[in-house]
Amino acid sequence: MKKILTSSILLCILFLTGCVKNELTVFTSSAVEFDAATWNANAAGLTYPMMTRVPTFNAATPTSQPTITRTTSSVTLRVNLVGAQSNSDINFSYIVVTGESTAEAGTHFTLPSGVGTIPANSSFGLIRIDIVNTGVSSSTPKDLVLQLTDNSSIRASKNYAKIGLRISQL
Repeated sequence: MKKILTSSILLCILFLTGCVKNELTVFTSSAVEFDAATWNANAAGLTYPMMTRVPTFNAATPTSQPTITRTTSSVTLRVNLVGAQSNSDINFSYIVVTGESTAEAGTHFTLPSGVGTIPANSSFGLIRIDIVNTGVSSSTPKDLVLQLTDNSSIRASKNYAKIGLRISQL
């Protein structure tokens, strides 16, 4: 009886275990994404975050950042390079999503261009948005939605390519 039990246990161990070959997964391509999208949750009903505060890198708490209002002079968004750094500058493209934005270019904000640069041997680029003070107070905030787009240099991340800024008009 002891031999049968020992043999059964050994057979179970032999047949119920196995080797799994671990394949090493290495990310070899590159993409760009908005930095704030990684630490802000998506807004209710949207597939992207809606920022209401001025992003401050390395802030102690999110609430220590000032609210984005029409009197905020500018907002700088950081764009991350996901992948290996390059020995040359990487140009990335972005657009204003007009169908989702209620803010008007020239009236509520100005953008220098639709192209940003990640410098050589760096993992970050910046987009500076100048907020225009219309001088008119309103209870209706204006939303600015930006989206990174693919270009010949680099592709945009699918999950973090879009971000919104809510500009309070008070």
